Amino acid sequence: MAETQRMTVYGRYPPCATATRLEERRARRLALRLERNRKPDKPEDFVCYESSDDESETITEGRQFLRTSFNFVDYVRARETNTKEVRKINQEYGSRHILTHDLFKEYSVSLNNMNKVFCSQWLSDRQVVFGTKCNKLMVYDVATQKLDQIPSLHGRQLNPGGGPLPDQQCGIHSVQINPSRTLLATGAKNSNEIAIYRLPTLDPVCVGESGHRDWVFDMCWLDDEFLVSGSRDTKMALWRIDSDLAEAPDKADVPTHRLIQPLCVKECRSAQKVRAIAFNKAYNEIAALSLNSFIHIWSADSFKQKISRKLPACQENVCLAVQDDGVYAVGCRSYTLLLDARTLQPIKKIPSRYSGCGIRSASFQGSVLTIGTGLGMLMFYDLRAQKYLESSINSNRTVALKASKGYVFPDEEYIDGFQNVKYTPAIYTHCYDASGTRLFTAGGPLPANLYGNYAGLWQ
Repeated sequence: MAETQRMTVYGRYPPCATATRLEERRARRLALRLERNRKPDKPEDFVCYESSDDESETITEGRQFLRTSFNFVDYVRARETNTKEVRKINQEYGSRHILTHDLFKEYSVSLNNMNKVFCSQWLSDRQVVFGTKCNKLMVYDVATQKLDQIPSLHGRQLNPGGGPLPDQQCGIHSVQINPSRTLLATGAKNSNEIAIYRLPTLDPVCVGESGHRDWVFDMCWLDDEFLVSGSRDTKMALWRIDSDLAEAPDKADVPTHRLIQPLCVKECRSAQKVRAIAFNKAYNEIAALSLNSFIHIWSADSFKQKISRKLPACQENVCLAVQDDGVYAVGCRSYTLLLDARTLQPIKKIPSRYSGCGIRSASFQGSVLTIGTGLGMLMFYDLRAQKYLESSINSNRTVALKASKGYVFPDEEYIDGFQNVKYTPAIYTHCYDASGTRLFTAGGPLPANLYGNYAGLWQ
């Protein structure tokens, strides 16, 4: 979980340098080597060799191991005192341990009569912001369990040609926070525009208009100033929120916001309705997913489209995630597709454990891919082990979180005579907090003509 190279304060070696540690390490290496040298009944097609497989250990390696403490208390103390000791921590250890030991418990969040939560982000260790289909931007306090609505921003409602634009309130589909966590980008009152808020106060900054003619489906920050938006009109827009615009103005009785125009608007060629976009920091590129089963790669430096690739037999591809190492994950109707960012070649098809459930959301937490389905289930795939995460309590069972059932308010034409009907919600969005030990999940009914919601906090 943690690794700290201790520095001696008095004496030659730190307290963790005991000879028995070297003996135990050599015994473990010998047992592992004997196990791997054993002839299996069926030989492996792919074998990975580690440096620990070497027969001999140098004196320098032994001394470095003796100086290294794997105690989490030593890591915390070294961080508190800000010493020059080299220290590392496994960021995904907490979430992996909680999942495999079945420690997550769901706490339902009551959303009253809101309709379908499409997107969410953690603002801090106690606040979650999310957007709904009924065009509400809400902040949920996990400590007090209170909900606060943030007023939506609106522009002059002009289309890129200069004419009037009809009011389109079709939901907030994306909320994104810039790397320094000073700005929040989301949908405006008109779903064709974007709105920028200042953090942590959530004061209005500006509204981006004249960029799109149709709903904005997704956004991604390139850095603290530049933002890219993708829309149902097959356009990609580049916006800039510079430091002068983002700075907090003098105190005013009524908060005001400015109107900005996009730096550049380009058509995503070979695309039909840009559904999801993501910034791949490892390769400095923007990936866009369109509903006609294409993935498109744009250069983040020049904002030019480089390549488009048809995905193999994908249907209902509505979510896209990128790992820190650059691997793409695309959610489809019956499986999740992993793509190599260098070639866009499929690495692996991860079949869903429930046929036809539909993958509605995906995210990476280290080497664990979290998958939200249309059947109210969250599944967890271990990229290193190339299989679904297995429970440490019951080895025959894979880890899965089943969302609680909420209520749906159907149209009169759909169901006659029922006011409330129980349903299995689709997990349209999920997000981990900074520690990885709490998970917020939200969504609603999968059919478009059903009105309802679902939200839950796992901790």
